[in-house]
Amino acid sequence: MLDIRFVRENVDIVKADLKKRNDLGKLEWADDLIAKDKEYRGLLGEVERLRNSRNVISEEINKLRKEGKDISGKVKEARELPEKIRQGDERINELKDKIVFYLMRIPNILDKSVPVGKDSSDNKVLRKVGEIKKFAFDLKGHGELIESLGMGDFEQAAKVSGKGFYYLIGDLALMEVALQKFAIDLLTKRGYKLVEPPLMLRRKPYEGVTDLGDFETMMYKIQDEDLYLIATSEHPIAALYMGKVFNEGELPLRYCGLSACFRKEIGSHGIDEKGLFRVHQFNKIEQFIFCKPEDSRKFHEELIKNAEDIFKKLKLPYRVVSICTGDIGTVAAKKYDLEAYMPREKEYKEVVSCSNCTSYQAVRLNVKYAKGDAKEYVHTLNSTAIATGRALRAIVENYQQKDGSIKVPAVLVPYMNGVKVIGKKKR
Repeated sequence: MLDIRFVRENVDIVKADLKKRNDLGKLEWADDLIAKDKEYRGLLGEVERLRNSRNVISEEINKLRKEGKDISGKVKEARELPEKIRQGDERINELKDKIVFYLMRIPNILDKSVPVGKDSSDNKVLRKVGEIKKFAFDLKGHGELIESLGMGDFEQAAKVSGKGFYYLIGDLALMEVALQKFAIDLLTKRGYKLVEPPLMLRRKPYEGVTDLGDFETMMYKIQDEDLYLIATSEHPIAALYMGKVFNEGELPLRYCGLSACFRKEIGSHGIDEKGLFRVHQFNKIEQFIFCKPEDSRKFHEELIKNAEDIFKKLKLPYRVVSICTGDIGTVAAKKYDLEAYMPREKEYKEVVSCSNCTSYQAVRLNVKYAKGDAKEYVHTLNSTAIATGRALRAIVENYQQKDGSIKVPAVLVPYMNGVKVIGKKKR
């Protein structure tokens, strides 16, 4: 969330940013937040004054009593104070709750370079990379091809778990593991520390890292427990240092997250309904960085470069898109998507999301670093390295052969025990 001190001093910037996001319903929130913050701070001083007065009056009553003087006036005054203090405390708590409500829902301040637009159609394509192959035969959908080769089962998964789940079998399961190890090797060689986080988080740390709307639309809640299945390892990695104050020399910290991910969202029709692209459970290698504020723009470019290098080495055509003001979401100040080309549909589909969240998550989680005598909030950044289900779909479609087999990308062959083609029918 935004630091209340920043909002206090820059409410015009906050309101201008809401207009950029086309989030006009929250303009009144910004004004009400400032008004309630002013009342809150004034009441804190007033209630503290009343508490001091109570102590002073008690001393005065004792003094008057010792002197044998009339204490009735002071006693009456003292009896009125507890109710005034109670009412003040009650109002303070009401104001505090409302202030937190607003702060948790007013979005991050956008980077000036974010393209202005209303929705995804206004996202800006920055570059296209890789050769789009021409196929001399009709391509099969990835789900259909996978099942025909006996390397996956969507029907049985739907029976035992519901739509949006799948079995991977044999060489395709091996390729899924190969993709993880390939991405881990690339990142760890670049100084990213591998971390396998908890697959569940309590609500308090989770509120520190994501849009609150995700609790209803994305996350799975564990019944009768204060626990949620993680939607991405970004979230528990961000919470790793909740309440931490770093020394300046400890930053930056680069992490490579390995985890399963769980999401309610699912493709609603067609090719996404039966396949690997938009599912309830998938594996992902995530990138995450804690850094000083002045370095976050530089590290945002580093993260997207790492993701691009992975898809370049896989020889999958892709494009990089800068997400516009109306499509960016609550937490990020700037966001890139990397979209792989899917030849059957002749469309680019998102496979990587790369965000600079500036101090938005750090304020919620209270993660700071010592800068001289002062303490400042760190910046946090995250990016997919590879979401294996989506990458597998791109590989299955782009590397599909006329005989129905799938060529293994050369960079994965060492991770596949030397196998170069999967699903080839034996004679």
